[in-house]
Amino acid sequence: QVQLVESGGGLVQPGGSLRLSCAASGSIFSINIMGWYRQAPGKQREWVASAYRGGSTDYADSVKGRFTISRDNAKNTVDLQMNSLKPEDTAVYYCDALRGGTQYWGQGTQVTVSS
Repeated sequence: QVQLVESGGGLVQPGGSLRLSCAASGSIFSINIMGWYRQAPGKQREWVASAYRGGSTDYADSVKGRFTISRDNAKNTVDLQMNSLKPEDTAVYYCDALRGGTQYWGQGTQVTVSS
C-alpha cells in the first residue's frame, strides 16, 4: 500500500500562484509515476501532470506553460507549482502514484481561483 498526503491548497486571485505538495509513504519502492489530477464540480476527474521516475515530465495542454511538476525521489514527494491561475483551474486536486499497476490516490486538496 502507498499512502499519499497532499497540502498547499487554498484561495487565490486570478493570476496568482499556489504550490501543492504531496508526500508518499508506505510501500514506496518502485513507484513509477507520481502526478496530479483535478476534479471540478460537476465534471470528471482529469489528468493534470505526471513526473516519471527517470525524470521526465508531461502536462495537460490546459496547464502547459503555467504549471510545473517536480519530483524528489529521495524524499518521495511530488510538488505542483501553479502560476497564472485562472478561475477554470478551480477544483479539488488529487495526487496520484502508480506502482506495480496499481494507482493510489491522496485525499485531495481544494484550490479555488476567484476574485
